[in-house]
Amino acid sequence: MSSSNRIPSPFVLAQVLSLAIALALFSLSFWEGREALFLSLNGDLGKISDSFFTFCTEAAEGWIWIPYFILLASFFKKDGRLIIYNFLISTLLTQIPKQFIWPTVTRPTASGIDPTQIHTVPGMELHSLNSFPSGHTATAFNIFLLTVYFFPYPKTILLGLLYAIFCGYSRIYLGQHFPLDVAGGILVAIASIHISKWLGSVLKNSI
Repeated sequence: MSSSNRIPSPFVLAQVLSLAIALALFSLSFWEGREALFLSLNGDLGKISDSFFTFCTEAAEGWIWIPYFILLASFFKKDGRLIIYNFLISTLLTQIPKQFIWPTVTRPTASGIDPTQIHTVPGMELHSLNSFPSGHTATAFNIFLLTVYFFPYPKTILLGLLYAIFCGYSRIYLGQHFPLDVAGGILVAIASIHISKWLGSVLKNSI
């Protein structure tokens, strides 16, 4: 086997990197404690960081799927069905746990942590429940993985991973989620793209 055959494809590499981040956050959360790890990552980094991470969290809102779909399906002629499947499955995998399995899991500001220890940004609406998993993180990592799937280049991995990491970290920095929730969002993204590919194959073969 040549050395080139042993190198994982960009899409596989993107999944491995995402999984590694999720496992690291899960491990640290259980090792240090959910609240302790959150506080160690939530510190105030200044006004510029407040604005930057507010922008990052907005870049992972649900509406981001609309321009993403239009751009890839219309201009690049990529598989619009896979994008739609991924959006729907990601939404289900995020909202079912939030609303029906762990609806009372608290966000940082409602977890009993001293509010004076939590860094928040003025004007940011803070939620108290439905903490796990992080929907914004799921969206960001979904878009990252889908983009690498469609455009399997090293630069896509670098830029996409930075986007996903910044969006995921923004949820911690803004006081909206624990690192454990971010890890859950990453796993949702990985699961969503595999289920979407499987569903697309099943539906295509059944037609």
